[in-house]
Amino acid sequence: MGRAGTGTGTGGAAVAVAGPLLLLLLARPPPAAAGDSRKSDVRLVSEHFSQSPQKLSFYSWYGSARLFRFRVPPDTVLLRWLLQVSRGSGPACASVEITVYFRYGAPPVINPLGTSFPANSSVQSPFFIKMLDSNASLNISHPAPGDWFVVAHLPTASQKIEVKGFVPTCAYVFQPDMLVVRTVEVSILEPDVPLPQTLLSHPSYLKIFIPEYTQELQLELQGCAANGSLGCPVRLTVGAATLPRNFQKVFMCVSPTGACRLLLPSPPWDRWLQVTAKSLAGPRVLVAFQVVAALTACRPWNLNFQHLPQSSLNESCNASTGLLPPHPGDHSDHGLGGSSRRHGGPCCLASYPVIREDLDVVSVRFWPVDRVWVRVRPATPSVMRLYMDTGMDSGGSLTVSLRANKTGITNSTLVAVCVNAASPFLGFRTSLNCTTAFFQGSPLTLSAASHKADLIIPYPETDNWYLSLQLMCPESPEECEQASVLVETTLTLVPCLNDCGPYGQCVLLRRHSYLYAGCSCKAGWRGWSCTDNSTAQTVAQQRVAALLLTLSNLMFLAPIAVSVHRSLLVEASVYAYTMFFSTFYHACDQPGEAVLCILGYDTLQYCDFLGSGVSIWVTILCMARLKAAQKHVLFLLGTLIFAMSLQLDRRGAWNMMGPCLFAFVVMVTMWVYRCGRRHHCYPTSWQRWAFYLLPGISMAALGIAIYTSMMTSDNYYYTHSLWHVLLAGSAACLLPPREEHTTPWACSQKLTCHYQICKNHREDLYTVT
Repeated sequence: MGRAGTGTGTGGAAVAVAGPLLLLLLARPPPAAAGDSRKSDVRLVSEHFSQSPQKLSFYSWYGSARLFRFRVPPDTVLLRWLLQVSRGSGPACASVEITVYFRYGAPPVINPLGTSFPANSSVQSPFFIKMLDSNASLNISHPAPGDWFVVAHLPTASQKIEVKGFVPTCAYVFQPDMLVVRTVEVSILEPDVPLPQTLLSHPSYLKIFIPEYTQELQLELQGCAANGSLGCPVRLTVGAATLPRNFQKVFMCVSPTGACRLLLPSPPWDRWLQVTAKSLAGPRVLVAFQVVAALTACRPWNLNFQHLPQSSLNESCNASTGLLPPHPGDHSDHGLGGSSRRHGGPCCLASYPVIREDLDVVSVRFWPVDRVWVRVRPATPSVMRLYMDTGMDSGGSLTVSLRANKTGITNSTLVAVCVNAASPFLGFRTSLNCTTAFFQGSPLTLSAASHKADLIIPYPETDNWYLSLQLMCPESPEECEQASVLVETTLTLVPCLNDCGPYGQCVLLRRHSYLYAGCSCKAGWRGWSCTDNSTAQTVAQQRVAALLLTLSNLMFLAPIAVSVHRSLLVEASVYAYTMFFSTFYHACDQPGEAVLCILGYDTLQYCDFLGSGVSIWVTILCMARLKAAQKHVLFLLGTLIFAMSLQLDRRGAWNMMGPCLFAFVVMVTMWVYRCGRRHHCYPTSWQRWAFYLLPGISMAALGIAIYTSMMTSDNYYYTHSLWHVLLAGSAACLLPPREEHTTPWACSQKLTCHYQICKNHREDLYTVT
């Protein structure tokens, strides 16, 4: 695995450098082997894969990170990531640190906020590099074929709530390119068949097929000689590189006369295993040797029926010879069957068939055929295979829940459990570390003191997973001879654990055709499944916040009363609409227990935003003192414009500020017109300015300042409640006085006359204000 290196150029130069650099990498021939810089290996070919760039975001939860998915072809000997970042040229564009994660088989499990994971979670530390807005590269030798994932994000997001379009932002665009070098000439290594090899300057690429139910793989170098003399300067690399953990096996022959062997327990089943032989001698030294592979196999005991007695298992295991099918294309007599007959023995596992039931997107249930309980015995491990190699199962969480029968387990016995990918763990008699040839499994135990065990694996790798169980008696092995324990298994793949709990929302994310899930937390809760309560609000704080955000809307009763008192029924209706939907929107927007939704969340949010914008619109136009027909036409047109703009972009600042500025221009134009007609300031009364206009303008200005620049995630409940109060208070102060000829509550007094509408056809010139 190579190291990450930073490319040349920063900022705007990043785009200019990336293009020529990529062309040079593609045009350059494949890299020559070590020790021979004059000739390139003709067995290697280069390929390039790219994806469309994505705009990076500051990290707040997994959905703010950008995911890329690549597929590495088989027989790849070198993988090179070329990472390109470009940023805008505005004044807000500064150099920021970008974090890029890499993982094989599933999206990386990241934790930039340092939060806690749910209990019983099995999480590996991610592999990542940090880079500025420049080019960087990462080389990986002999990568595993299949899905590779890249995730990138900007630093942690600030707590400040910024209004979209009001504060200048900078765009950071990230694009990874994948360059692979793969070999087109690979030697097939067959079991028990010596394969002669000669090394001079280029390495040799081999591969061997590992059939299902292979217990061990042994590789041996024989007859090794360098330029005719004894000695074996050969380095053998077995397996493919993966991230974040690499389990490649590298061994060299130290003694020129001793045996040179490598034993691999539980190699990955039903796939090709890469082997690379490289000379450690000089460039002109000829190294000759033979590679011999031996597979140890056993016959599985398939449990397709219930209530089979223990004696039947022993007889079946003792009678088995451990035959394995040959690898694809092998029909010779000296294939795997011969190897298995020499190295095979009694059955090494009891296989329980498993049914995979697809429930929904990234939602699967696994359960044994015709049974709920799995019988665990001391003779051989009981194994269940979970089919999760579809390529679409790695975007959720694998949950394993086990419960042992209390009557079957004693104080001197325990059930050892291992959860592994690619191949099961079978060596319970020698170790309980759950380590196979190329995977570190997750161990669990069931005992008399603890009858239950749970395991959570976020984003499991794309592969077949295996659950292995075996009864152990560490203190008195004789007690285990005839003992058995029934274990109940609950195996599920879910998008989000417990649906992110009461303080989170499970969100299904998509990158092209790949689907994965993440939790968006609320009320100060954090973590992978919203289970970290280190910064969470208490239930009392949640209720206080809900009351502040909802009851603060009662301040709109003041402009409603003023509007009705001054015969402004349309304005009063708008304020009543805003008060109603703002109250119930914030009641629905609360997490946890303090929540009440009378309509869909999206509907309530849209109505709240629409009411707020139209309230400002009608207040400003009412201050302009237009004729009744003109005013109501503008009321209707403004409402339609607000409805359209909010549908396009609900959180855009100019979608609300644009119509309001137009209404402000209309109001100023009318006031200037009246000033010119009357030859004195309008409004004429100093009391109107001192007790109504100036306080109303001050409250409106303070409310806008709080809404645009003072709100954070921590003080949102208080600042937004204050915004409600200031908006309603400014509307009550800024509404114009009633006409001179009308009496207070005139419209309410005429309600008994049916269908009468309050009208005033007088010219505004004769209205005394």
